[in-house]
Amino acid sequence: MKTLFSILLFVCNYALSAQVAGNYALNVKTEDNNQFDYKLTLSADGTFSFHYYSNIKKGIPPEKHYYGKGTWTIQNNVVSFVSDKQNDLNEKFTLDFTDSKARFHTKSAKDKTDKVVKTRLQFLTSEISWMKRVEVFKI
Repeated sequence: MKTLFSILLFVCNYALSAQVAGNYALNVKTEDNNQFDYKLTLSADGTFSFHYYSNIKKGIPPEKHYYGKGTWTIQNNVVSFVSDKQNDLNEKFTLDFTDSKARFHTKSAKDKTDKVVKTRLQFLTSEISWMKRVEVFKI
């Protein structure tokens, strides 16, 4: 019985991981023509890559690029991110996503209405202060 339960749990987690994997993005433009772009790719093999671009017209410098990468897992609709300081971080990939968590939101299979619910990840916690509360949408 324990073996059957373990297999069932593994299959459910694998199916959820396949549903979560994909490309996510958020593009924000302000009235001042400032631009903020977030791009997150969750690969089916459990790795992720992240790119943040900002173009703040009165910023110094006006354009900035930040990158991150690492691994991800999901449990109970919460995606956990880890960046290995030895293998994932370098001169280009400077964002450490360790201890970052995001909730996976999608339309419930029980919801039979025409209501449109965009599949998204909402960051709940992160050591990267500007990532808290960010929602990226599956594209």
